[in-house]
Amino acid sequence: MPDLPTPQNAAEAALLSECWDAVLSYADLCTSGSASATRLATEAFTHGIDELRAATAASKSTGTGRRALRLPRIPLLLASVRTVAAAWETNGLGHRLDPDLRLWLHSDKAARYIGPPLHRPLALRGLRDMQEPDAVLLWLAEVESLPMSAVARRLGLDPAAASSELAQVRALFRDRCHRNHLDTPMDAHCRSYARLLDAVTRSPSAETPEDLSRHMARCVECAEAAACLRLHGGGLPAALSSGVIGWGGLAYLERRRRAAEAGLIGGRTDAAVDTGLNEGKPVRPRIGRTGILVTAVLVSALALTVSLMPFGGSKDGGANAAQGESTDGQSVADPGPSFPSGSKTKSGSGTAGSPAVADSTSRPAGNSDQEAQGESSSPAGKQGGAKGSTKSAAPDCRVKYEIVSEWPDGFQATVTVTSTKALATWSLGWTFKDGQRVGQMWDGTFTQNDSHITATAADYNKTVAANGTFTFGFLGSWTGTNSAARNFTLNKASCQAAG
Repeated sequence: MPDLPTPQNAAEAALLSECWDAVLSYADLCTSGSASATRLATEAFTHGIDELRAATAASKSTGTGRRALRLPRIPLLLASVRTVAAAWETNGLGHRLDPDLRLWLHSDKAARYIGPPLHRPLALRGLRDMQEPDAVLLWLAEVESLPMSAVARRLGLDPAAASSELAQVRALFRDRCHRNHLDTPMDAHCRSYARLLDAVTRSPSAETPEDLSRHMARCVECAEAAACLRLHGGGLPAALSSGVIGWGGLAYLERRRRAAEAGLIGGRTDAAVDTGLNEGKPVRPRIGRTGILVTAVLVSALALTVSLMPFGGSKDGGANAAQGESTDGQSVADPGPSFPSGSKTKSGSGTAGSPAVADSTSRPAGNSDQEAQGESSSPAGKQGGAKGSTKSAAPDCRVKYEIVSEWPDGFQATVTVTSTKALATWSLGWTFKDGQRVGQMWDGTFTQNDSHITATAADYNKTVAANGTFTFGFLGSWTGTNSAARNFTLNKASCQAAG
């Protein structure tokens, strides 16, 4: 861990260890490279811890025993990342930040987080108004995606009662958001829908009236309120992450979910001992991020080697694997299986920025690379070429399209693509049967033309090794029916949908 604030006691030491991973994950989204991510995370972590300590000291000095309203630890530190990023942009360090974040920092959306309190995002105000233990429980379970058993151990709760307590905390969050929504300055048109919005979001079986649906399509504040007030349908994590974090909130949510599923955060079997709740117990050291990355790289290299064995270690396989050294744009916190690399290629194996590295079956007969691989015009050579062409006829990629959660008028989906060929960049296209619309995407950018969507790579996940995977997610809207996407293409070539 970099040079961070010195812990004041064992409890704070454990808390610093837990929170650092979350801060680095978000800082990696906000920056253009791993070195900048570490620097931003360090500055933001120091700024946030100083703020927490000052607030704790102030509450003790009053003698009332009451805590000033503030965010729980992890979201407060994530907000510090946003604050320090804004300071970088102001002080001439904006080139270290993600270009989309720089645009967002100059928009009205960013101004809401530092503007009048009653105009700030509803989820931010609702979480801040809760008691800290309740807010921490909600954040760990919904946004950090920790299993309830791990949350219970971390917070010292009865595991048998943790789920019911979470349900009560969700209802409490809805109540705080409802109060804040009524306190928000609204025009007469929005206020006329306030009671109807409350009634519709209370029942999972209630249908949204057409006029209210049209209003929420045009009004950002009322759409935010609906997302916070609707506890059914699985939209609460997205509402929390988007409202509290702001830019990149949905991408952060997806990263934490994938990391928790991979066992890289929170829900490990040793989670109970590194919480800092029992100060008398020694804290076990965590596996460093460098160790995790090195292990992942070794596993990827081993998988690539095994995949090349049926080809006898030909130079063609080596060309597919040789994609250059990793750059400063490599993702630090993303636990995904693919690691970005540069766009350097060997002579004769394609140009930088090409969609894929061509294999030997696509080269002209007179290509010197084919001669170097030992191919000839003999019958044996022809037979070998026939086998190679038969193998290349198999699909080059497979797509897994998964709807993670769905609610009235909206849904969240994740797309995972496995490519048999190495890619220097990627562009995935598909069509929607029922007129769905993509609203926001992370780990990629998109364009939509009627029912056809094209998702293209971000700067940090362009390159994909042979037999490697890449993943991105998005939020969409739907009416009537929300059937799965179809007609997938990868770099304009047909791609098979996984069953």
